Amino acid sequence: MDALLDWPGFLSEFSREAEARGFAGRELVALASGPVMVWEREAAGPRVYVSAGIHGDEPAGPLALLELLKAGFFGVECHWLLSPALNPDGLAAGSRGNRAGRDLNRDYWQRRTPEVRAHAAWLEGQPAPDLFLSLHEDWEVAGFYFYEINLGPDEPQRARAIIEAVRPCCAPEPSPQIDGHQVRAEGWIYHEAEADVPQGWPEAIFLAKHGCPLSFTFETPSRLELARRIAALMAAVRAACSIGPGV
Repeated sequence: MDALLDWPGFLSEFSREAEARGFAGRELVALASGPVMVWEREAAGPRVYVSAGIHGDEPAGPLALLELLKAGFFGVECHWLLSPALNPDGLAAGSRGNRAGRDLNRDYWQRRTPEVRAHAAWLEGQPAPDLFLSLHEDWEVAGFYFYEINLGPDEPQRARAIIEAVRPCCAPEPSPQIDGHQVRAEGWIYHEAEADVPQGWPEAIFLAKHGCPLSFTFETPSRLELARRIAALMAAVRAACSIGPGV
């Protein structure tokens, strides 16, 4: 397992880099380990929302967002919304759940946790994004995979483009069944806009119900070295943003 994320250092560096690039930060809720922050930079283009760090034992997502920020990826062609670290207490402790042991990514229906209550209220207070990307890791797989939730036209070339963009960093997961789901193609789960457990809504299902037409939830294998996981997630974000609706 990787060493714990340098949570205080990450929080400080991300804030500094975001502010330097014109993002406005907003504190949603204060926790023992620090605030849940969201960052927004307005533009006339499509609204693209990217989240990471909802599971505290998955450091590659927050670090990939930081590296994309430092690289100047978030250009003026899109209205960007970023939630880089949705689970501060979990990230500080290296635990999947929050301080109470709850999985935040199963709480968007019941909203029992302060993190999700505040975050869902923020999302509901603005128009649905045109594209949602969620960055994750999975300890049970050997390759990269993703979930697509699509309320619009079926365009399989998007999935193929993401897989090929990530392949130099990480091959797609070869299993025909991933996390209980039959794949549509190697590394690609085409998921309906309904939760696997009716009351256990993840963020992606919540956003589909809120009207987001397209989302991708990216999963890198945690057994891969951290630098390659970060690179794989960065490649996936770049590819998805080049082919998403109106992007």
